[in-house]
Amino acid sequence: MENTYFFTGFPGFIATSLIKQIIHNGYSFKHMYLLVLPGQLEKAQTEINKISFEENVSTDLFIIITGDITKPQLGIEQQINEQIRKEITHVFHLAAIYDLAVPEKIAMDVNVNGTKNVNDWILALPALQRFVYFSTSYVAGKREGHILESELEMEQSFKNHYERTKYDAEVLVKEIMNAVPTTIIRPGIVVGHSTSGETIKFDGPYFILNFLDKLRFFPIIPYLGAGKAEGNFVPVDYIFNATIYLSHVDAGIGKTYQLTDPRPYTMKEVYRLLMKEYLGREPRGTIPLFLAKSLLSLAVCRRWLRVEKEALDYFTCMAHYDCSQAQKDLQGSGISCPDFTEVIPAMVHFYKRHKNDSDKHLKIK
Repeated sequence: MENTYFFTGFPGFIATSLIKQIIHNGYSFKHMYLLVLPGQLEKAQTEINKISFEENVSTDLFIIITGDITKPQLGIEQQINEQIRKEITHVFHLAAIYDLAVPEKIAMDVNVNGTKNVNDWILALPALQRFVYFSTSYVAGKREGHILESELEMEQSFKNHYERTKYDAEVLVKEIMNAVPTTIIRPGIVVGHSTSGETIKFDGPYFILNFLDKLRFFPIIPYLGAGKAEGNFVPVDYIFNATIYLSHVDAGIGKTYQLTDPRPYTMKEVYRLLMKEYLGREPRGTIPLFLAKSLLSLAVCRRWLRVEKEALDYFTCMAHYDCSQAQKDLQGSGISCPDFTEVIPAMVHFYKRHKNDSDKHLKIK
């Protein structure tokens, strides 16, 4: 039987990458239904045309469904809903607000209420073989120490509304895991492709590159705080390769996978490596993190540096995200997370080529 896929979060970068990987891996499918917000229809069609050309497949395989996860039945017209629901075998739920500085109401509406609506909708899919939910390793919030894939509700607090609402959403998904064959994916902080460097937006460690770019003419650029926390950065190709594999093997049913770097570097070392690659220089001295935070409390500084204040919280959270289950179930697949030092050259090269592209940068408030 051919698969029929349904994606939320298209035409986002990870959703698009997963679709390409399904085609690359030769999975037979009848259709891919892509839930798209009304305001993104043109962009979605452009992306479909691009996928069709690059992968040499017919555009007829991809069907755009206009909708919105914040609405009941995902905002899908009733007639269309009745047509597609009987044939869908795999649902990939990626639609979410990923901004660390997102306001609480927006994050609740999309990340929590949207996921509840997706849950309600998939419970009525008679042919469903797998529900794949994209969470984040940072549902652990402010917890420190060794964090297991099996852990979720640990009375933790959170650094921002993004973490809190992704946690609440994962709790909702856990509630239906006994009724639905589910795989939960918790990526670390996703960076560009390990060989091409391609990414859709400059956030996460790219904030460091933004910072370094603005200060590149300064005679001395210091470290930001002690930087003892681990920086858990993973290239997008590891994420989509591992996700597609784990979403199609029986071992993935009922599992939660932290797709994180098993050998992460400290934030201090990440900062040094990025500066060395980008500017050919080493940091000198250290600016206390509280001073950097005070600076980023000023909107004019945030906008000039193109850095969100919330990003600095990840310099101090002393957490290690265990990925033993993911490593175990990926054995024999040929899929592994590359060392971050191998990713940095492509990442920096892509940044240099696209740093003046405003569409790649988050709008800092």
